Amino acid sequence: MRLTALLLSIFVVVLFLTGCQKKSELKIDFEKYTLANGLEVILHTDKSDPIASVAVVYHVGSNRELKGRTGFAHLFEHMLFQESQHVGQDQFFKKIQGSGGTLNGFTFEDGTGYYEVVPKNALEMAMWLESDRMGWLLSTVTDEALLNQKDVVQNEKRFRVDNRPYGHTNYIIHKLLYPENHPYNWQVIGELEDIGNATRDDVVDFYKKWYGPNNATLVIAGDLDIPQTKEWVEKYFGEIKRGEETTDPKPQHVSLDKTKRVSFEDNFASSAELNMVFPTVEQYTDDSYALDLLTDLLSDGKKAPFYKVIVEEKKLAPRAYAYVNPMEITGQVRFNVRAFPGKNLQEIEDAVFEALARFEAESFTEADLNRIKAKSETNFYNGISSILSKSFQLAFYNEYAGSPGYVTKDIERKLAVTKEDIMRVYNTYIKDKNYVLTSFVPKGKLELSAKDCELFPLKEEKIDIAGLNAAQEEKGEKAEVEKIPTEFDRSVEPKKGAAPALNLPDVWTHTFSNGLKMYGIVHDELPLVQYSLTVNGGMLLDKPEKIGVANLISDMMMEGTANKTPLELEETIDGLGANVNMFTGKQSIGLTANMLKSRTTDVAKIVEEIITQPRWDEKEFARIKTETIEAINRQKSDPGSVARNVWAKLLYKDHILSNNTYGSEGSVENISIDDLKNFYTENFSPSVSYITIVGSVSKDEAIKLFSPLEEKWQAKEVTFAEYALPEPVTKKQLYFVDIPGAKQSQIYVGKLALKYTDADYYPSYVMNYNLGGSFNSNVNMILREEKGYTYGARSGFSGTEYPGPFAASSAVRSNATGESVKIFKDEIDSYRNGITEDELAFTKNALIQSNARRFETFGGLLGMLKNIARYNLPHNYMRDREEIVTNMTLENHKDLANKYLQTENMIFLVVGDAATQKSSVEKLGLGKAISLDKDGNVLN
Repeated sequence: MRLTALLLSIFVVVLFLTGCQKKSELKIDFEKYTLANGLEVILHTDKSDPIASVAVVYHVGSNRELKGRTGFAHLFEHMLFQESQHVGQDQFFKKIQGSGGTLNGFTFEDGTGYYEVVPKNALEMAMWLESDRMGWLLSTVTDEALLNQKDVVQNEKRFRVDNRPYGHTNYIIHKLLYPENHPYNWQVIGELEDIGNATRDDVVDFYKKWYGPNNATLVIAGDLDIPQTKEWVEKYFGEIKRGEETTDPKPQHVSLDKTKRVSFEDNFASSAELNMVFPTVEQYTDDSYALDLLTDLLSDGKKAPFYKVIVEEKKLAPRAYAYVNPMEITGQVRFNVRAFPGKNLQEIEDAVFEALARFEAESFTEADLNRIKAKSETNFYNGISSILSKSFQLAFYNEYAGSPGYVTKDIERKLAVTKEDIMRVYNTYIKDKNYVLTSFVPKGKLELSAKDCELFPLKEEKIDIAGLNAAQEEKGEKAEVEKIPTEFDRSVEPKKGAAPALNLPDVWTHTFSNGLKMYGIVHDELPLVQYSLTVNGGMLLDKPEKIGVANLISDMMMEGTANKTPLELEETIDGLGANVNMFTGKQSIGLTANMLKSRTTDVAKIVEEIITQPRWDEKEFARIKTETIEAINRQKSDPGSVARNVWAKLLYKDHILSNNTYGSEGSVENISIDDLKNFYTENFSPSVSYITIVGSVSKDEAIKLFSPLEEKWQAKEVTFAEYALPEPVTKKQLYFVDIPGAKQSQIYVGKLALKYTDADYYPSYVMNYNLGGSFNSNVNMILREEKGYTYGARSGFSGTEYPGPFAASSAVRSNATGESVKIFKDEIDSYRNGITEDELAFTKNALIQSNARRFETFGGLLGMLKNIARYNLPHNYMRDREEIVTNMTLENHKDLANKYLQTENMIFLVVGDAATQKSSVEKLGLGKAISLDKDGNVLN
């Protein structure tokens, strides 16, 4: 559950604008105090929604570990969700989800975080849970519990690292960049050998040293009664014993006495990738802010030298990235380029230096710098919509910057960076400096490596791929551990008050004379506006022989307008500090825009140009076609992408929805720019479009914003072709796609089921919740928590205007493939026997009470509006859904399960190592497996 990149991008402020042209004042109100045991507590009140969050950051990440004892911080992230002295096995998720809340955790190099977001009536319960694992965990850390979570962590590594293209990149870079005993030499997830060798004494000692209250920050935010909250803080956290005394780590910069150059043959990569990594400095330093802006100037946008040289002129790669990663004790700048197939990485390295030389020679203007700053500022403000992001940013600033009040300084320091600062850090850390270079090349293609590279001796995990190891099967007996004393009976769960009632936001609508519909919600807590413009159709309107036209349309329409070159359009959007993007789905094309309220008029003018005056730039079209074909080929090297694409083929067969929106290499090759123009002329119409808008904007203001489209965008009749859906599956069908040597198998079980608009759709969603719709669901508890075969398993219904599938899926350890497929089948079959009253009550509480936090964010509000617009739902459809949940009976539940969960007519798909796993699946009575290629075609 690594969230390092996310954490670095979450910024929290309360913004009060003093005028459109005046400088913004940043302020967040909080109260901070320290308990006698050293726990630093921060309280923040936000009564905009009837919810509250509890967040804890422990100042212990992988940088506190020792060589040979790596992965402990991440292992404890998992251990803390199992049980504590007064909370039973797997009850953390069950109690929070049953109260309508959500919870999770994450580990990064410098810390570990845990959180709960709940309706405000469950705040005391969340504090009880969080305090119990802070003070009363060790009495439940048994050999059995440890072994179980070792399996889960090892499967996470296989899922995130071992079984995907370029997964070992960070491991190799860190081994080369940081000395052997440097805290960043190893990965957060740790070495599998270290995790496997960890004993109970090892992990207990680690916990005692680092997980005391005096090494943590607790933030409670939301709809709070401050005096009551303080009373609960003292009651639940006050008696926890102070831990060992710790000190914050000091900066440990690294330097390279020479450039290190290595190559690696990647089992899954379809093209070569180059990384060049330079050591830099830690976070919250003047240089780290300047380096952040430097990397944006090098690679962000069409004017950036990396784009100009590597992408546009030399056509070596579809993208070229530069970014900075400042951490607590040091940092790095990385250049990353994933080449087109067959391109040699020496050409890429040479092009990087050519781009740097151009940067030195041509430099950049103040206008260029201001555009980058404008985007940074808007993104800074975008993090404000969630109390959870507020909570964690206060905690991060407190732990790593010295005070939660640093929020007022962080963005100011970035905006204060000058051109001179940027050139100074370029000369200090990049120009003529040594670096680490990695050449990741497809298996058997070492000739694509940059010159003078040595083969990196990576020791990959060897799985007993033919079957389960006895050691992994043996969980052992649960040993009793001495209890930790407490001042009161903590086994009594706090009572919750009445759950907050569903408070639906007011929805307004408007229809322009050209048929364009608009749906809006005023959400004026922040001076931000976000909207989407959706054109129905998407891939559905592609001609069968030219799948991919719609996908290219959304790319091309962001490449300039009739009045603006691609560069001019990009610079105009960036200069407004806005985010404007287009994308294509299987059934629609969408444009999204996000901006400060003060920029809404200017951004709307740009959106109007994009929609009504496309440029059709021939040069950009050629580039985008090449990039799209490369994206198609890369999907075939990723087992997860292969499984998703083949699954769609099996479900929809010859229906157009069986295709990937990208199309195939052959179909894209045959697309001309005239095909795009024709698609636009025939299918882009306000009559099949709608706008959804949320933010600090009234109905009248929104109508005025988009009124120019009423005149400039003329309606036309759009014709949707009819495609016959495949005949229903009438018997079990087993398919296998071979990924030789795969360490995990991707499993899908299911069939086409329901449309979103079917009367049974939402009731079936409710019915599935206990089977595979939550963390505590049957399939996840068995496959992850009981067996340790996977990082996660799930099931659910997904439908649109067309029938969508019921699907149960997971990525499991290879040698558990056969048993995992059997578990899916058995659990789906047994689910038809019905569930208990307690399980139904859990479902009802979880689904109804979670509505308290459903409309907190822009995303949640826009999601509701899109459902209303797309499916013509009543504005209060959420009340109807609450009624469905409330009225669900055991008999209803059982009837739905028997109607839609019949494995006798389901498709079973496995994507994995056929040599060792195909026979294990064929022994399950599903029939002989039909072998497919990566495109879903039957092999002879």
